[in-house]
This record gives sequence, C-alpha cells and structure tokens, in this order.
Amino acid sequence: MSIIIDGWDHLRSGKVRDLYTNSSGQLLIVASDRISAFDYILPTEIPGKGKLLTQLSLFWFEMFADLVPNHLISSDVPDVVKGRAVIVKPLDMFPIECVARGYLAGSGWVEYQKSQSVTAIPLPAGLLDGSKLPEAIFTPATKAEMGDHDENIAFDRASAIVGLNDANELRELTLQLYSTARDYAATRGIIVADTKFEFGRDNEGKIRLGDEALTPDSSRFWSADTWKPGGAQPSFDKQYIRDWLLESGWDRNSPPPELPADVVEKTRARYETAFTLLTGRKI
Repeated sequence: MSIIIDGWDHLRSGKVRDLYTNSSGQLLIVASDRISAFDYILPTEIPGKGKLLTQLSLFWFEMFADLVPNHLISSDVPDVVKGRAVIVKPLDMFPIECVARGYLAGSGWVEYQKSQSVTAIPLPAGLLDGSKLPEAIFTPATKAEMGDHDENIAFDRASAIVGLNDANELRELTLQLYSTARDYAATRGIIVADTKFEFGRDNEGKIRLGDEALTPDSSRFWSADTWKPGGAQPSFDKQYIRDWLLESGWDRNSPPPELPADVVEKTRARYETAFTLLTGRKI
C-alpha cells in the first residue's frame, strides 16, 4: 500500500492516507488515490484524487488561518509524492470526530426518522431528507478502527471522552469553521450539507486543526441550483459511489466489487468540479 520515500519511515496506512516520519519527528501525510465507502477500501482507485484532497485541504487551511492554527509545516515534499502530501506537526489527536451539520442527510436523516433528533439534539417535526436545519448543529462521533463504523454520540458522551472544557471548545471551533466554509461555498454555488474535522494538541498544548478539511471525502457538497429536500441530492462527493454500490447488489459484508470505468470517471469529474468551483482553479 505504501511507497518508499527517501528520508522517511513508513508508520502506518489508513483508508486513504499513508503516514511517514523522519529523524526530526515530523510527519509526512500522503493522500493516495484510494477511496473508501461503507468502511471498506474499494479495490478501484480514483486517479488524481490524492492530489485533489491535499490541495483542497491546503485551500481551507489558508482560509481558516485566522480562526484556528493547523498542523501544516510545509507543502514542499519529496518529488515522488509532490502535490499530494504535506509535512506536518505531530499532534495528540482528540479521539472524536467533530461533525457539523447544516442539513439533514445520511446517518442524521436515519436518526431523525427514529427520534426526531440527531445525537440527542431535538429538531422540528416535518423535516425531509435534505432539509436545511434551523441552525447548524455539532454532532460528534467516535473514531472507529478500520473496518468498524463510526458511531454518532451525544455531546454528554463526547464530554466524558475528552472533558467538558475541551468538548465545548471543539464544538465552538467546529461550528465556526463550518459556518465560515458554508457561507463562502454558498457564493460559489455549493451547499456544504455537513462536514467533519479532526483536532489535536501540539507539544505546547495548543489545539490545532489536523488531517483534512472540507474535501469531498469528509463533506457532503450539493449543488445549490438543484437542491430540493425530499430525497437524495445531486452531489460533488462520493455519494455517487455509495449509491452505485447499493444498487450493485453488493451485500456490504464481503469484499466490495471493482468500480466500472464510467463510475470512476464520473466520480473523478465530481471531485474536480467541486475543487474548481470552490477554489477557482483547475487541479
């Protein structure tokens, strides 16, 4: 899964990223072209995806620089991973996913149908799949091991995991970053329905934004022109692949199937469209 990079020792590989370290204790995060769905790494890659995720995260890190520090040291990386890797500070990561939702979708929609709430946050009656929420909400989740499912949790449980003060600060940061991105994306014709962040403390105890930020892997991006509550929304993220897998007959308990060439191309095109709309640049 990993590649050999001079001066860097491979530490571990996740669903999408490979992590390396050097003699100075810095980390090199390499975004691969792998794609995951339903907690499986799919056998087919999406060409250019790793570079897109990295460059889009860098775009958001720069936008958020005055709101929260991040883990970035440099994007000047070895040629073999140029464009799809960053050198970062090691962080002591908080063991929760920090999720912000401005619209009802995915697991939030599933939970709402059962309890008219999401992570114990009560919501108005009569909302539909894709409805805009009265205000953005913080809906943390546990970080699952590879192959397991993340679990949405109430704020009280998140507080028990990380401590009340940190939970409050993470909630405030998450909603601040989400609202900033949501308002900016709206000017580019994109709805950010939801997204997740990861935070950690550096060796001085300062909370920093880590991992990735507002990519099609970590967010739901919808077209503002076609948004219509009441069902699945046309999207610029990997929902297209999820939908194809669900329709393919795959049982979600066995190794996933290869993706057809047209599904790969349409997914790649959606990711590139999101990147260009948000940044004004071609990848």
